[in-house]
Amino acid sequence: MTAGDITSPAARLAGPVGAIFTSSAILAATLLSPTFSWTESALSNLGVAAEPFVALLFNGGLVAGAVIGLAYALALRPYSRTLAVGYVLSLLAMALVGVFPAGTDPHIPVAMAFFLLATATVTLDGWRRRTSTTGRAGLALAVVHLAGWILWSAGIRPGSGLALPELGGVVMFGAWLLVLAPPSRQWWRRRSRR
Repeated sequence: MTAGDITSPAARLAGPVGAIFTSSAILAATLLSPTFSWTESALSNLGVAAEPFVALLFNGGLVAGAVIGLAYALALRPYSRTLAVGYVLSLLAMALVGVFPAGTDPHIPVAMAFFLLATATVTLDGWRRRTSTTGRAGLALAVVHLAGWILWSAGIRPGSGLALPELGGVVMFGAWLLVLAPPSRQWWRRRSRR
């Protein structure tokens, strides 16, 4: 019996479904906002957009995606309690970005916490499984995400906006949840055997 065998299917799907939900809400908000620019805006600008529906879609998508994905911690826990805790803290920070939109005092600390915690969670899992292709892929995602921020900080960027390095974090965390995290990886293996 493997760790995934003792976790409910709903828990194993919660993380990927939450990631898809959140990413879809963010993408929809970028498409619906007439003022958003990938090179000149931050994703958080969507949370204070002049169009109320765009702000609700972005902020609500972060909060709802975190709630949807929370049960995935139960699927991660048999593999690593530390990994499950890092994941839960990442989701909490993500939800708080939606609760405290840009311009509020807690916004920058909770946004930074999300990117740091998500990167740490993906890195921890990659390091734990560094001898496997999946583990090395997780580490590569984290390195590419960090490199994006380093390049942006060094002024190597197409504009002043934060949206592109932030997108790197969204892609890193989402890809890890959809394909690389241990419960998701096990699900894909089972599918490929059928």
